[in-house]
Amino acid sequence: MPSDREILLALFDVALNAAVPEGKFEGRLPEPPKGRTIVIGAGKASARMARAFEKEWGRPCEGLIVTRYGHGCETQYVEIVEASHPVPDQAGFDAARRILELARSAGPDDLVVCLMSGGASALLTQPAEGLTLADKQALNQQLLKSGAPIGIMNKVRKSMSAIKGGRLAAAIAPARAVTYLISDVPGDDPGAIGSGPTIPEASDPDEVLRLMRAYGIEVTPQLEQVIRTNVVSGDPLPGQEVHMIATPLMALQAAEAKAKEFGLATLILGDAIEGEAREAATVFAGIARSAATHGLPAGAPCVLLSGGETTVTVRGKGRGGRNVEFLLALAVALKGEKGISAIACDTDGVDGTEDNAGAWFDEAVLTDAKAKGISADDHLANNDGYSFFSALDRLVVTGPTLTNVNDFRAILIR
Repeated sequence: MPSDREILLALFDVALNAAVPEGKFEGRLPEPPKGRTIVIGAGKASARMARAFEKEWGRPCEGLIVTRYGHGCETQYVEIVEASHPVPDQAGFDAARRILELARSAGPDDLVVCLMSGGASALLTQPAEGLTLADKQALNQQLLKSGAPIGIMNKVRKSMSAIKGGRLAAAIAPARAVTYLISDVPGDDPGAIGSGPTIPEASDPDEVLRLMRAYGIEVTPQLEQVIRTNVVSGDPLPGQEVHMIATPLMALQAAEAKAKEFGLATLILGDAIEGEAREAATVFAGIARSAATHGLPAGAPCVLLSGGETTVTVRGKGRGGRNVEFLLALAVALKGEKGISAIACDTDGVDGTEDNAGAWFDEAVLTDAKAKGISADDHLANNDGYSFFSALDRLVVTGPTLTNVNDFRAILIR
């Protein structure tokens, strides 16, 4: 039997391979238009999506994609621009303006192909009238520190965007539009992926303002006026279609199949786990202990799989994203329980703003930490999961994967 580390990394690897866009356009391509084929989009996976689309489309096209710094790739026709994520910068602002102009330039005989994936909310930044890029940057900083779930973050972002919440679709009309999505959101709601630039959605200013205040986000009189003015009806537009080409569940199912090859029982706990990373870890520790002790909800040897996107309310000044936060909290809660190991990684290859996808641990992690004079509790209190796992050589570093179906977690119980 391979080691815990080998099994956990193998499960993550097959999950990543299930989330790539290559081969996912087959049988989903539209009829070629009489006019232009314009490819636009945004997100951490969008450049790779553009490359895969070009290969399967097999004819000339034009367009512009904006992706995160370090997540670009070579394409034949479509221009790739890199910009900042999660806090927007001028490069993203300029790219979003150009994408909006391309959308508006499309005529009745043209086809607009929209490639969207996680990260598009921050990358495709075009503030509503009355706001500046600096306003949007400040808002994003507040959102990231607020502890708000990603769905609420995106609802707030939509309310002050010239593109999100179906506003890009309105700009494309009357041209035909086909949207391809790689989901990174709980429930695979098309309107939540990248804040739904091509998915019409009725706006509710009162709800947005209530949510902002509930999470301690400053609402100035000017901002309230913008939110109340920037409304859309949410009525569907003719000639537009949407295809989901990769989802978190697809990744988990691939890992499940691989686990069975190792002779492990499997249980997918859900592809849409949300909430505070530390609280989720406490719950998962209890489930893992039950499996180890009572054989419920699955009997050892087994693996518990899950996806989704937790959040972190930042209290300390350490390094690390939500996956190492979850994993460190899980290790602390398990207290070195024998026979239990785990991995938690972001499928885009970047956990938060660090250079790792996530980390892994085995039953010896707390013992090894103590031998080096490293306190797991202190690191957790300081939101410093990165430094903890780095010191113990348990980081998972993949580099940008050019895809994104959110977080992948596996708990192995021998």
